[in-house]
Amino acid sequence: MKRIAVLASGRGSNFQAVIDAIRQGSIPAECVGLVSDNPGAYAITRARSAGIPVFIVDYSRYSTKDEYEADLLRVMKSLHADLFVLAGYMRILGAGIVREFPGKLINIHPALLPSFAGLHAQRQAIEYGVRVSGCTVHFVDEGVDTGPIIVQSCVPVLPGDDEESLSERILKEEHRCLPRAIRAFCEDRIRVSGRRVSIVGEDSAPPA
Repeated sequence: MKRIAVLASGRGSNFQAVIDAIRQGSIPAECVGLVSDNPGAYAITRARSAGIPVFIVDYSRYSTKDEYEADLLRVMKSLHADLFVLAGYMRILGAGIVREFPGKLINIHPALLPSFAGLHAQRQAIEYGVRVSGCTVHFVDEGVDTGPIIVQSCVPVLPGDDEESLSERILKEEHRCLPRAIRAFCEDRIRVSGRRVSIVGEDSAPPA
C-alpha cells in the first residue's frame, strides 16, 4: 500500500475528497500526513477529524523562502511518502524540493492547462471569454503549472458565470479527478514518456 501526504493552504475540500476516497477503498493508500503553511487552514480540522497527522510549517514565521523551504523539505522527507499531493497549496515549490521528489509530486489546477496557469485561473478564463474550462491534475516540475498532464476534465463556461459560480462548477470535477489520478498512481498504472502521460486501463475508455 502506498503512502501519500497532502499539502494544503486553505479549506481543503480536495483533501476531503481524498480522505473520503481512501475510506471508501477506491484509493489503495494510507494518508500519512497533512502539511500546511497556514495554521488557520480548515484543512487542518479535516485532518484531525480523520486522525491524520498534521505538520504546520507556518510561512509567516520565516524571513526568507529558502528558510521556509528548508524546514518544509525536512518535514516532507520525514514522512517517507510515495506521493505528495498539492491540494490547494498556494505556494510554488522551489527547485530544490521538486528535484528531491521527482515523479512524486502532483497538483490540481482549476483550468485546462496549459491555458490559464497561475493564480485566479477561473477569473482568467471568464475574462478571456472561453466557452469551456475545467481542471487539470499534473505532475509538478520546476515551472508554474507546466508539468506533464495526468487527468483533465471539462466544464462549460455559462453566459452568466462569475468567478465564484465557475469555481464551484470546476470544484465538483476536481473532487472526481484528483482521487482518480491518485488511484492510478497508487495502482502503478501511470506511464510517463516525455510530456505524454498514459494511464494503463483507461487509454481506450472514455473518462470516468
